[in-house]
Amino acid sequence: MPLTASKTLTLTRKERFLRACRVEAVDRVPVWIMRQAGRYLPEYQAVRARHTFLEICKTPELAAEVSLQPFRILGVDAIIVFSDILIVAEAMGLPLEVPDSGPVLSNPIRDAAAVRELRDFDPAIETKFVGDAIRAICNEAGPDVPVIGFAAAPWTLACYMIEGRTRGDISRARLMLREQPQVVRELLDRIARATIGYLQSQIAAGASVVQLFDTWAGELSPSEYHAFELPATRMIFESLAASPVAKILFAKGSAQHLDSLAKSGADVLSIDWTIDLAEARARLGPKIALQGNVDPQILLRSDADARHAAAEAVAKTGGIGHILNLGHGILPGTPVANAKAFVEAGHAAPVRAQTTPSDVE
Repeated sequence: MPLTASKTLTLTRKERFLRACRVEAVDRVPVWIMRQAGRYLPEYQAVRARHTFLEICKTPELAAEVSLQPFRILGVDAIIVFSDILIVAEAMGLPLEVPDSGPVLSNPIRDAAAVRELRDFDPAIETKFVGDAIRAICNEAGPDVPVIGFAAAPWTLACYMIEGRTRGDISRARLMLREQPQVVRELLDRIARATIGYLQSQIAAGASVVQLFDTWAGELSPSEYHAFELPATRMIFESLAASPVAKILFAKGSAQHLDSLAKSGADVLSIDWTIDLAEARARLGPKIALQGNVDPQILLRSDADARHAAAEAVAKTGGIGHILNLGHGILPGTPVANAKAFVEAGHAAPVRAQTTPSDVE
């Protein structure tokens, strides 16, 4: 018989999060916010005033501290390790600097020779600080809180490695895709293989969830995504198939790629606000969980707007197989009170009754 999960389940944050990823009954929808550790928090700004961005990323105790801040302040249901998607590019051999104007990668990729000069790296050595930060977060938060590890999806990291910076357009990367498709394919393969080991090291450190960020997916046509990015993304997720971790894929501009994203091997598709959650659920069916997808601009308005947006998003999925989040990162000017209201409203939103055999008493 159908039972409301709230009457039959007593869940920890980690149990709730992982059940949502498996589209199983939950007592309430889990909530976290992309870029939840960052500039909108005064506590983060205080740390940042004393340390550079890369110092925070590469000092495990500092990375752990700023990762934990939104958990303590907002009451989110998961903690994502504070790091940067360009850490892998640096480990592969492209020197990284992060001035106030935005990250810069020296020696950007221009041809096949540059791709072949990229290094294979040992995450236990070159990026050990990321694993150490995850271990510190797990020790502080305890076993009942999910910790999220992450990396860039191959196409997005390739764009930054080709462009040499993270702001503005990716016209050079798109030109290389058209004029040197085999070079791009080789680069995507090298990135995917490096990312596998990088994520495995995060899982070994204690991450129970991993997410790939594909910020530039929307710049690809559906045929380009299917031919280039999908195989590289599948390689990563298939390599993690034997692991008990939940796998999330975020693709900005996801509406045009939804069918391909469903074939990626991800357990959860994190979608932006360009596609309606109810429409995404109808197109994908009940087996893939959804994350998202509130427009971050809404949280700049009022706490009432933030609460309404959270409740509306949950209503569109009924709270089944849904992790409430934004459709992209939280904006620096967001009032902390609005972020709190968003989380609180997500927690209070009713979850539709669901029949799950293991929940029947």
